[in-house]
Amino acid sequence: MQFTILRSRGLASASIFAAFVAAMLAACSSQPPAPVQQTPVATVFPSTASQPGQSVTGAAPASSVLVSLAATPRAYRADAAAHIYAHNPDRIYKGKMPPLLEAVGVLQVEVDSRGYVRNVSWMRAPSHVPEVMHEIERMVRASQPFPAPQRMGTVVYTDTWLWHKSGRFQLDTLTEGQM
Repeated sequence: MQFTILRSRGLASASIFAAFVAAMLAACSSQPPAPVQQTPVATVFPSTASQPGQSVTGAAPASSVLVSLAATPRAYRADAAAHIYAHNPDRIYKGKMPPLLEAVGVLQVEVDSRGYVRNVSWMRAPSHVPEVMHEIERMVRASQPFPAPQRMGTVVYTDTWLWHKSGRFQLDTLTEGQM
């Protein structure tokens, strides 16, 4: 009896893990995954799928709002990373990154209650490649509005950018690792 319970828990864990892996792979694909949850006025994040009335570029129509239900900056970081990936699908480095990267930078982003970036600041700047720093900042600002941090009001989150010489990147939150 106890073996059966443990075995069924193991199958449930494997099923949850498989669903998680499928969601992560879908986030890295060129087409966004199906919506997780929809409401008439707001899209509860992490849904990166195109909604009725949403343009092909991923910009939300005026009547819809992206909402994050994250309760901590660390949880919000996952929503923000998925959002950045959804806005830059052609810039994502697919697969494991090579051992030598052009840049690794740690960026802190402050997002207000409506999902707009208030401030970006480098905690570890890749100052040897200032053009990469500017491109990362541009991409973050171009991805506005981020999911509104509904539970926190405003949020300051930190993520590490792994930058390949091709101009493609991965975020540490969603990285596929390195060779």
